[in-house]
Amino acid sequence: MLADHRASIDRLDAILVYTLGERFKHTQAVGKLKATHDLPPSDPTREAAQIKRLEDLANRADLDPEFAKKFLNFIIAEVIQHHQKHQS
Repeated sequence: MLADHRASIDRLDAILVYTLGERFKHTQAVGKLKATHDLPPSDPTREAAQIKRLEDLANRADLDPEFAKKFLNFIIAEVIQHHQKHQS
């Protein structure tokens, strides 16, 4: 039924939001550590590995890997922006 699908979508949206919130708590902590230890806000090697890992996960989850890559690139850009704020 339509209502059942919508209820599942609503539940999954909540999971996504809370998961992103938890992820950003950890990336903010990483940003503070990077600032404390005078490390650059961006780590291209780690970012490339994360993108590859997410593409692999997307393929296994039957999700368009290009969409997953765009999504992670968006998150990485936000994280770097937060890290740069800690270094100011």
